[in-house]
Amino acid sequence: MSKISNLFKGGSKHKSKGNPSAQEAIHKLRETEEMLTKKQDYLEKKIEQEIAIAKKHGTKNKRAALQALKRKKRLEQQLTQIDGTLSTIEFQREALENSHTNTEVLKNMGYAAKAMKKIHENTDLGKIDDLMADITEQQDVAQEISDAISRPSGETFDEDELLAELEELEQEDLEESMMSMGGLPSVPSSKLPSSRSNERASKFLTTDRSYM
Repeated sequence: MSKISNLFKGGSKHKSKGNPSAQEAIHKLRETEEMLTKKQDYLEKKIEQEIAIAKKHGTKNKRAALQALKRKKRLEQQLTQIDGTLSTIEFQREALENSHTNTEVLKNMGYAAKAMKKIHENTDLGKIDDLMADITEQQDVAQEISDAISRPSGETFDEDELLAELEELEQEDLEESMMSMGGLPSVPSSKLPSSRSNERASKFLTTDRSYM
């Protein structure tokens, strides 16, 4: 463990002035991922070959079949190790990419803050208040002008008289429509029999039927 730490310490002293950038480190990690992925493909093909050899010999040549299965086991162990290494490298690359992104974001936010500060250096808040007051006053003047222009001028009419005239026109139109349909139904000239006359007639009929 001490040898490994000394190795990294020595390396850091040797390259203290030329540390790799985030982009360079990400690129190197991607290259390593590609290399290990190719190694994975190679090992998977070799495992398939060893399985085929074991099946070929089977019980006829157990020694050769067992040797093929042993090689397959070793290849599978290497494949498992590569899977773990790839997971570690992928995690490191994602963490480095996130750190790089956060650094760029903070840097750009710092630039934006400096730009805003420079813009507001020569800004007088008192002048802003005066300007807003002038704008409000001018808006009020513009509204008064608009109201004056849109206000009706000249002759004025009584709205009640206009409504009454409209009702008369509607009544005339209704009468004309009734006339075109044959006019109103005629009222009978003769008087209808009263209710008392009807009662007497019904009693007379009842009495006449009893005699029958």
